[in-house]
Amino acid sequence: MDRYSYFFLSGDILKWTSSQGKAVLMVHVLGLLGSLRPQSASRQALVLALERAQAHGATVHFFDPLVHSLPFCHGGDDYSAHPAVALLQAQAKAADALILSTPEYHGSMSGVLKNTLDLLSFEELDGKVFAALSVLGGGANSNALNDLRLVVRWVHGWMIPEQVAIGQAWKQFDAEGKLTDPNLTTRLDKLAESLVLATRKLRGS
Repeated sequence: MDRYSYFFLSGDILKWTSSQGKAVLMVHVLGLLGSLRPQSASRQALVLALERAQAHGATVHFFDPLVHSLPFCHGGDDYSAHPAVALLQAQAKAADALILSTPEYHGSMSGVLKNTLDLLSFEELDGKVFAALSVLGGGANSNALNDLRLVVRWVHGWMIPEQVAIGQAWKQFDAEGKLTDPNLTTRLDKLAESLVLATRKLRGS
């Protein structure tokens, strides 16, 4: 197996190349978050998932809704007064795959994530590969994840079979934002690995 050398280009974007000079397909993963709380469990889970995707050879980027405030989707095309929308659309269009991370509110995804997805269209999402995470205050279930699968299908995306729901999220992370359950850590790693591999396969590498 090739050993890969890594180098930063700018900010949180990472690109990679084979140390043996072999051309390897670059997979760019964009993280979308469904929470506006700075220390939310869904944010911590997304950061961990992006780190694992990076470890599996992807470049990663995180669209942070706290940094780039988005307006409510009004169903039209003119968002010229909101430059964050153009940034979101450009980043989604440039991505090969996306990781969606949401808290579960009233049995579904958060309004923050749904609004983010509503501001995107087939132009940005058609044919992209998706992975989904959810965090819950109570027991783990698949309600929000199932709804995300429905949305991804409607935008002609490909949702990988693996998914992760983190129940009782308030006790699943340590002070450094790492998962305390090794089984969840393994599942999150497998999700990221599956996303990168599936994207390469669908792109013909």
